[in-house]
This record gives sequence, C-alpha cells and structure tokens, in this order.
Amino acid sequence: MFRLALIFIFSVVSGLAGAESLTTNSGSARVTAMVKGLDTPWAIGILPDMSFLVTERDGELLFVSKGNIVRVKGTPNVVAKGQGGLLDVTVARDFSQSREVFLTYSKPQPKGAGTALAIARLSEDGSELTDLRTVFEADNGGDSGRHFGSRIVEAKDGTLLVTIGDRGDRPTAQDRSSHNGSVIRVNRDGSVPADNPFVGQQGIQPEIWSYGHRNPQGAGLDARGHLWVSEHGAKGGDEVNLIRPGRNYGWPVISYGKHYSGQTIGEGTAKPGMVQPEFYWDPSIAPSGLLIYSGKLWPEWKGDLFVGSLKFDYIARLEGIPLTEVEQIKGPQTERVRDIVEAPDGSIWFVSVGQGTVFRMTPSD
Repeated sequence: MFRLALIFIFSVVSGLAGAESLTTNSGSARVTAMVKGLDTPWAIGILPDMSFLVTERDGELLFVSKGNIVRVKGTPNVVAKGQGGLLDVTVARDFSQSREVFLTYSKPQPKGAGTALAIARLSEDGSELTDLRTVFEADNGGDSGRHFGSRIVEAKDGTLLVTIGDRGDRPTAQDRSSHNGSVIRVNRDGSVPADNPFVGQQGIQPEIWSYGHRNPQGAGLDARGHLWVSEHGAKGGDEVNLIRPGRNYGWPVISYGKHYSGQTIGEGTAKPGMVQPEFYWDPSIAPSGLLIYSGKLWPEWKGDLFVGSLKFDYIARLEGIPLTEVEQIKGPQTERVRDIVEAPDGSIWFVSVGQGTVFRMTPSD
C-alpha cells in the first residue's frame, strides 16, 4: 500500500512540474511523465479513453486514469526470476465491447517457468481482472531466468502473435519440436489457426509461425499488417526482422554477432534457407520495444520504425529501403527504454526502466 501511495504522489508532482523536451530531427518534442516511481516496468497498454495499464516485472499490474493509480487484482501467478515475471500487456482492438486485455508472463511449470499468454477482462473501474484464462504456454520452459521474449501483437485477422526467446538454450531455436526461439500464432481462444505453416507436420509444434530467433522483445505491425520484430543478438548482431510465416531466421546457426567469449557464432553471417535481417546493430544496443508509426501527429514519420535501446539509452528511428537508422532520440527520459507504443491520439508513449517512468511524447507547439 505504501508503494502505491508513493507512486500516486510522484504522478501528481510530475503533472505539476510540467513537460520537458527532447530534440528530434523534426524539431523539439514535448515529453510528459505520466506516472513515476515504478518498479522495473515492462510494458504499457493504452485504453481508448487514454487511461492505461502498466506491468511491473515482479507481478504487479497498475491501472492509471486521471491521476489515480489502482493496483489491479486478479493477475496471474508469475515466476519473477531473472528476466521473467509479468511482461507484456496489449489492449484488444475491440476493448470498448469486450474489455479484454492480453498478458504474457513467466508461468510456473514443473521444470521452472515458460512464456505464457493469458486473456482477461478488465473491470469497469480498472480494479480487477476477471475471467482470466491462460490460452497458451510454451512447452519447453526450464529453470533459466533468461530470454522469455514475450511481446504480444494482435494481427489484423484477430489472431495473436507472441514472441518467445530461446531461454538461453541456443540449439532449441532450431528445434521445431520446441516453442523456444519462435514467434507463435494462435487464435484468441488458444486454438491453432488452420493456416499456420506447420500444421499437421509431425514433430513440429503447430503454433510456430517463424523460428530461429534469439530473444525478440519488440514487435509491431506495419500498415500492410506484416509483423516486424526487434531481437537481442549476443555480442553484436541485434536484429530487426520482417516476419514471414514458416521462415527460419537463423539463430544460432548464423548471426552478425559473436559469443561473449569472442568466439564466432555458428557458421557465419549467412546460409541458404535462412533469412537475413532487415537491419542489424553492431555493437549491440539491447533493443526492446518496437513501434511502426502511423504518422498521425508527425506525418514525416509515417511508416518509420521506433526501437528502444536498453544499453545506450535512446530511441532509434529507422526508415527506408534498405532499412537504416536515421536518428537517435536521446535525453534523460530515454534511460533504458523497454517499451514504446502509439496512443489512440497519435502520441508516442515509452517506458523508461532507468527512470521508473512512463513518458508521453507529442510535438511542441
């Protein structure tokens, strides 16, 4: 109770203090702290009325509306270990009718924990989740606290796409009998879509949409409905990938990075049948959170990708063919950017783990 009261005080103070600014290539942007005092925040989900949900990795879900903060009851039981815990939150497109939200978390399993997807309804006052049901969980968890992936994207057809890391067990990213190192696709009730690429193939998990991923922690749809992900490499080799069904993205057979020991990874940087990244960083920026912007408030940014950096404390803006990093939006507010989303009004919101704060960015007048 004390911690929640402290957060409330911080949120009121931030509002009184007024907005700060960040310099971008399109001029100065206004940056407003929407809530402060968060404990390892991971994700935000913005509701149609501009109230919002924030996950904290230790298992807390907070509902923030008009300066009031409520700890939401009824969240799933999580294994808060290492990188695991309560992770992503995504608001359903039909929220105004269904009041449903999607959550990913590290679910307790006999051998440790695995990435899981749950769906629940948010009460009218935002204080409680009801009808919580886990509709998917990775089959091959383990006791490692690493590489849960865990972004959720609602595809244009209503299916749900979830990223899953290799859990620190590199070879499993090439083993399609395991969900590790994959993007999975399920229907909203957890059933497997009939047009998934590996349905009916013996020894392959039918939920797999793509595989050969290391730890994808950013994901978003472009205007055509195609999925893009940003994923952590090892020492170098962080990637942005355009996801196609059934494709192999190479980890750990190919990579532009090296092992932390300095040794070469796998067989080099390319191999027939394995997809090349649309863009990669070397040195690594530790990417987490990916947004493809609509252009609503900044028309010049329409279709651009925004990716948060946990390591170098900035927001990368990428554009063009071939994809290129054209800008680094950086300031005290961008300390360890974990998530970045677009709100219904076109503003850009991001989570700073280093600041324990959710920020909202808009053009300056």
